[in-house]
Order: sequence, then structure tokens, then C-alpha cells
Amino acid sequence: MDEQKPDHPVNAEAGQGNGVADQSNVAADRINELTDFILRLNTQYYDLDQPLVSDAEYDSLYKELAELEKQHPNLRRSDSPIGQIGGRPDRQFGKVQHRAPVISLDNSYDPAELLEFDRRIRGLLSAAGVWTEADGPVAYVVEPKIDGLSVVLTYEGGRLIRGATRGDGEIGEDVTLNLRTIKDVPDIIPDQREMDLRGEVYMPKQAFLELNRKQEISGGLIFANPRNAAAGSLRQLDPTVTAGRDLSIFAFNIQWMGSAATGDGSDVQAGHDIPAGPDAQTGPATQMEALVFLKNLGLPVTEHSRCLGIEAVLEQIALWEAKRKNLTYEIDGLVVKLDRLDWRDSLGVKAKSPRWATSFKFKPEEAETTVTDIEVKVGRTGVITPRAVFIPVRVSGSTVTYASLHNQDYITEKDIRIGDRVLIHKAGEIIPEVVRVLAEKRSGGERVFVMPDKCPSCGSELQRLPGEAAWRCLNRKNCPAQNVRGLIHFVSRDAMNIDGLGESLVGRLADLGLVTSPADFYELAADQLSVLEGLGEKSAAKLTAAIADSRMRELDRLIFGLGIPLIGSRAAKLLSDHFGSLEALMAADQATLTAIPEIGDKMADSLVTYFADPYNQSLISELAAAGLNLTGRTETVETKTGIAGRIFVLTGTLDRYTREEAERLIERYGGRASSSVSKKTDYVLAGREAGSKLEKAKALDVRILTEDEFEAMLK
Repeated sequence: MDEQKPDHPVNAEAGQGNGVADQSNVAADRINELTDFILRLNTQYYDLDQPLVSDAEYDSLYKELAELEKQHPNLRRSDSPIGQIGGRPDRQFGKVQHRAPVISLDNSYDPAELLEFDRRIRGLLSAAGVWTEADGPVAYVVEPKIDGLSVVLTYEGGRLIRGATRGDGEIGEDVTLNLRTIKDVPDIIPDQREMDLRGEVYMPKQAFLELNRKQEISGGLIFANPRNAAAGSLRQLDPTVTAGRDLSIFAFNIQWMGSAATGDGSDVQAGHDIPAGPDAQTGPATQMEALVFLKNLGLPVTEHSRCLGIEAVLEQIALWEAKRKNLTYEIDGLVVKLDRLDWRDSLGVKAKSPRWATSFKFKPEEAETTVTDIEVKVGRTGVITPRAVFIPVRVSGSTVTYASLHNQDYITEKDIRIGDRVLIHKAGEIIPEVVRVLAEKRSGGERVFVMPDKCPSCGSELQRLPGEAAWRCLNRKNCPAQNVRGLIHFVSRDAMNIDGLGESLVGRLADLGLVTSPADFYELAADQLSVLEGLGEKSAAKLTAAIADSRMRELDRLIFGLGIPLIGSRAAKLLSDHFGSLEALMAADQATLTAIPEIGDKMADSLVTYFADPYNQSLISELAAAGLNLTGRTETVETKTGIAGRIFVLTGTLDRYTREEAERLIERYGGRASSSVSKKTDYVLAGREAGSKLEKAKALDVRILTEDEFEAMLK
């Protein structure tokens, strides 16, 4: 019998002991087991941004350890995680000593726990002599709990001078340069006082999907959820990497504030979510007023509600449960705070959390199923990606049959085997993911997965390059799977955007040998296509016309369509605008490339390597011979239009343009298209069925344009 401790400790049975000594030994073993495991989970979550278990499972283990330590205080280890906050500061970042402790919240998963929270609050307020039952229900403020990375922004004289992560609550990491790249973080605020503002940096769901897609292509780290993607992006040593990722922030607290006269903190009520307020001499009396103050500084705040009594809080939970799936960002629950700021002083704080606030965590929808197989797919850059095949099961509104397992390291870390019973959920309500293996249900017939040593498409030897988690097939020229994926990418919407050339048709053309290279698309004739099943003469003529039209696509589309590792659509635009021609880009060396903002060493290496390959040089010659545009845009920026230098956000469905066409017009005339509305936004171009961006624009008093007004600006 295997006597090793399990990698994943489940709740242990105390068993039949022989007295106090036996019970103490069982408790000591369990405390050591849980302490070791939770410390390991903390390292993975806070320091490596790679969680191993769900939040609910972590909280269950944490509570079990806390209860055991309470029962057996003499068995508590000196390195116990109970009471610790966050992770340790990274040695590669400078250290920042927080002026007020950056504490966390207690968690609850059951409405009964919120009722107990309210009972405790009322009891403490009554004991403090500041409230009685005759005063009526206690008022709370409910805010969504953003699933991101907590940070503290320090302003002096109205300017941002420093930004830091929470770290261990006392000392954080200096990430000022990275925070400055976030569009919603103002460099200047309309208040001269010295203050520390607390917020949550997050990554929108769509940006999370796009980042993981790029990471999978490049063989980089795949993030488990938007929270870890935000943390990993903000803690980059190279700020240009952070700038290339779509991060945002919500502010929710003022940690510390100096007096208007001296800035020395003489009027401070610091350390626990009590801000000074909109008036220069007095602070707000409530959390609601504090949020208004933060908003007036130019920082985004979340939707929030004031609730009279705990029953109103429970109603908010039901409302948020229904609408959270439609948010553009991830939340994992709600935060419930006492509204009256002066009452908070009466309650104080515990070692790790305030007594006047708690969080209510939504229970993630999970389902149990069986891993029937683990298969591998070959991506367009040769990355081999394993995925789990499940007995189909319904999760969060849809049937799930597959989930990416990313790479061999991920499978090994989670110990996922063929035949395992597993719990799955949708990360960010989007991506199917294995939460954990139900190892206790193993029968012994499960099989350990081993990555194949040869490419399943071409039979070439697979290799794992230094510093990468992914295995690759390096036979790019003659690997059918890579070839087809590359062809699909070339004609995709963000690349050459050839209408009518979908994945299925590209696959058929490749199978028939009609297309083996992107240049072959431009050799196709209508009579070749008209004989294919599902295509007639009219469809074939329309398709060949669309292919011909794509010859004049902008240079950045072609650069992106080439499928150069690490080069996304934004980088392609930067390169096109900087060099003006594909010839000039091909001749650029490492130093020239890295001199361009947002082009880092790895991207430059990828470009140099790609253009040095004779196969790729030959492909570009063929594309030039086919008549494709190899030069950048030459339009003159017309500053008189009022577009140059302005930031636009598009929302809804436009009648006269696709969103992409409108964005390109904005950029052609010197403007910039952004994905989210902030105080820095100049215009919101609103089409039919405009959503939350339109509402946010109204709230921020951003000018909203109709299509007619937009066209008038263009003319």
C-alpha cells in the first residue's frame, strides 16, 4: 500500500483513535499536511499566477486548517498560512512599504453566513453604543468583487508617483511603470493632496481569450483565468509587454490621505477603507460618498448599491447571479460593506480582515464527467496542444465535450489521466477547464498520458525548445496540419479577410492539392472552384473576385497573415506604420526592431528568424509576383477633421461600416480606436443595440456620435 501523503489532501477522517494521544497525532498529521499544501497553493496562486485548485476548494481547505489550529493551538506551525495576506514581493521588483495595511476579506458561500455577519455587526454596533434596534436596519453597500490583482496607487500634488501590488499586505512590489500603461489609470487627478488609492486591476474576458490564443501559438504560459492573466501581465519586467495587453482597473477605496494643508496625514483615518472625501476639510460620511469621490478623481468605479438591511443585500445577490454572465469582465462574488464610515471605527479590524465587511462568493457551476481520451492537435506554428475528451456534460448553459490541457506540464501538475473522473467548469464563464481530478474515485484502470514523440500529422520528431512549455513540430514546410492552419489564418478576418474562404473550404482545397501555400489562393480559377460540391458558377465567381480584391489589403494585414510567431495584429500595424514596406521590414535587424515601442526582444528575435528563412523569403516573392500590396498606407493625416489625436470607442452595430472599417478610418486620420470607455475617451460611436459602453459613456459625459455625425467629421 502506498503510504505517501496525497498530492491533494481531501478532508481526512479522524478514524477510531485510542485516546487523546492518538487524536492529537491525527490532528498534528492533518495540520502539517494542510499547512504544506496551502503554502504550495499560495506560491502557485500569488507568486506564479498558476492556481492549482478552485477558490471554493481553497477556502474549504483553509477553513479546515483554521478550525484545527483553533482546537489545537499548540500544534500550529510558525509558517502557518492562516492570517497571511497575499504573496511575498518578488525580488526582481522594488519593495514598497504600505502606509496602511492592505488587508483582505473573509469569504462566505451561503446566505446563512451573511445573516450571521449581519447579526454580528448589529451586536457589535449595539455594544459600542452607536446603534439600537430602534434605529432601523443597518445600511450596507454592495459592490461586485472583481477577480483581479489588488494594487495601491500613490498620488502627490495631483500626479501619480508610484503604484504597487498588495504583496503580503505590508510590503508590495513597485509596478509603477506597468500601471502607467493602463489607460484607465490617470496620470493626473484634480486633487493636490497626497493619497493612496486602492483598486483592482483586471483583464476583460475577450482580452483574456485573445491573450491565451496568442500564448498557445507561441508556446508560452497559458493562464487559467482572467485573474491570473491580469496578475501575470501586470508583473512583467518589461512594461512594453504589459502595454500590449488589455488591462483595466476599478477603484474601490482610499487607503490613506494627508491633510489639505500639510499632506502629512494629520487628518487621516487610515488603514481600513476610510477615505477623506470630496470636501478639502472633511471626508465623506459613507461608502457611497467615497465612491463618488473616487469617480470624480477620474478613476472608474463599479456599479454599486446601497441596501437597507441584510434582506436587501440578499436580493442583490440574486440579481448579480443572473447578470454576471453578461459582464465583459469576471467577478467571483460580491463585497458587502458597512456604509457608515464612522461606525467602522467602532468595529475595527482583525489580523487579516475587517469586521465591517465580508465577501459573498458565487458557487461556480461545476459538473462531474469522465476523461475518455487525451488527444493532441497541431497548431499553425507547430505547437502540439493536448486536449481532454469527455463524456458530454452540460455546464453553464452549453454541452462540454472537450477542454484544452495546454501542455504536458499542466497535465503532470494536475495528474490528469485517461479514465479519470474529474470536475470541470468554465473559466471566466467561457473556457471549459478541468478543476481537479477526483482521485478518490480511481479504480486503478486509469492510464497516464505521455506526449507522443512524433508529430501526429507528419511523423516528424517533436522538440521542446529551451524556455518553452510547449512541444513543437518544427517541420513547418511539409507538415499538413501546420500548413492548413496557416492557410486558414492567412485568409481570416484580421488578416487578408477573404469573404467566403472559411475553415472547411480551405481544408478541402488543401486536401485536393489546389492550395499548398498562401500564394496559391491567387492562382485559383473560377472553373476550378465551380466543380466543388456546394459551389456553383456564381459562388465560384464571387469567391475569385473576393480573392482578387484582397490583393490590395493594407500591409499590416499581410504581415499578420504571414503567421509570424508572437506578431499579432497590433504589432503588425506598428511595424507597417514604422517601416512603410515589407522590404524595409525584412531588412531590419534586432536593434532597429527593439527601438520601436512595444516591440520587445522576443518579438524582434521572431521577426529576424522568420525573414532569414529561405522558405519564407520564397513565399514573400511569390506573394509579390501575385500582385499583393507590400507597402504601407500613404494617406495624409487630416488634422482639421478633429479626429487626429482623439480616442474613439465603438459600440453596437453600424449600418454603413463594419467595426473594422470604422476603426481603420479613425486610424487613417490620426485617431485611435480603444476597446473600453474611460475619462480619456473623446468619442463613442454608437450603432444599433449599443450596450454597456454607451451607458458608461453617458455616465462619464463622453460625447456620443451617430453615424451621420461620424461621416460629417470624415468629410
